[in-house]
Amino acid sequence: MPEQPYTVEQVATLLGLHVKTIRGYVRDGRLRATRIGKQYRIARHDLDAFTGATTTPPATETTADHRHTDVSTTIQIHAISRPQTDRLTTWIMTSINNTHGLRVQTRYDTDRATLTIMILGDLPTTTDLLNGFRDITEDRP
Repeated sequence: MPEQPYTVEQVATLLGLHVKTIRGYVRDGRLRATRIGKQYRIARHDLDAFTGATTTPPATETTADHRHTDVSTTIQIHAISRPQTDRLTTWIMTSINNTHGLRVQTRYDTDRATLTIMILGDLPTTTDLLNGFRDITEDRP
């Protein structure tokens, strides 16, 4: 039977942090969670990845049996306003909310009006995100 995911409150207790801090990590994409209704659920492997804990792969699967490819992508968008950045990063975080194996970080430089987006994940999932990203950012006549 699969392990039950943690609630935000349970993770906060385990880590000795405030519930609002954990929710912030989830919203920022630093801690992967699945939204069920109005609540987040955090899988054990995602919590372990967040805390840096090492986990052993299941007995039925070894590293040699399960090969996959990870990619890292950096996107820079110049001459973008803060409201445009907020809309775009909200779209990105919403798009990856239920996606496993994908990490995204964003940084906005107010002095240069530049948004930097860093994506790390498996090839198919990253490709899907980039295709959606292209669709919403390309200039249309």
